[in-house]
Amino acid sequence: MTTSSAPQSSSQAAFVISVLHTLGPTGTNCEAAAYEWFRRQGRAGSVVLHDTLEQAVEQMPSEPGVALLSCIVYPDLHTLVFSNLDVLWLIDSFVMPTHRMVLASRVPNCAINTVASHPAPRLLAPNNANVKLMSSNSKAASACKAGEVDACITTSVASDAAGLYIVRDFGRVPMGFAIHGRFNPY
Repeated sequence: MTTSSAPQSSSQAAFVISVLHTLGPTGTNCEAAAYEWFRRQGRAGSVVLHDTLEQAVEQMPSEPGVALLSCIVYPDLHTLVFSNLDVLWLIDSFVMPTHRMVLASRVPNCAINTVASHPAPRLLAPNNANVKLMSSNSKAASACKAGEVDACITTSVASDAAGLYIVRDFGRVPMGFAIHGRFNPY
């Protein structure tokens, strides 16, 4: 495993990953991390986006060159890993900053009673708000744009794409990401 930004030189690098399955839709931190991982490896690759990482594991083909990218704070990552020990092996990890995490709303200076959020950053929501859990930061922004909630915890990228107003900017968060392959490198 590596935790630096340098390309891998370990024995795991012999397994060339060309496709990463991860959390979507477009604009998620996981998508950005997948492209960053390929950049750090010095090669191009494809990124396939899924509604959840659980769906990604189910839909990943069992063939060489295919792997799962997960965020280490993904809810129930431990369950995903331990329930798939026969088909997933941790082959790499790295740290990169997320997109800026923000509290955003449809209209400026509104009362915030309900907030959409992915489960991982939900604690960034105002204490008095009712939190509606979503499967990604991007979907939280979409729910806010659609008027399902007053505000959302999301990324600056998803907020901008949805045309939302930033109420509070929490900044970029140094985050760990893991690569699980469908082969046993040990």
